[in-house]
Amino acid sequence: MAQSQPSAAREQVRNIVPGLLFGEVWERPGLSKRDRSLITCATLIALGREKQLVGHLQRALDNGLSKNELSEVITHLAFYAGWPAAMTAALVAKDVFEK
Repeated sequence: MAQSQPSAAREQVRNIVPGLLFGEVWERPGLSKRDRSLITCATLIALGREKQLVGHLQRALDNGLSKNELSEVITHLAFYAGWPAAMTAALVAKDVFEK
């Protein structure tokens, strides 16, 4: 996979908080980028971080996760993170998947 470009939000704050760039975390050898995407999307869904979820769902697709797998993550988290979090994530995923 090609290395992704920094997000627009991170670029806006680069001079203020340069340590907030996470490239090194994604390049660690302990987990694949696919697994890191799965974990990241699940965490963002559970925490209700829909703005960040948009980019990470696309990154997850780019890193090899399927739309069906991401749908299953959302369904699974409805039982652990709550129905509202899952419904919000489903609406975000719908937009991302349709693009």
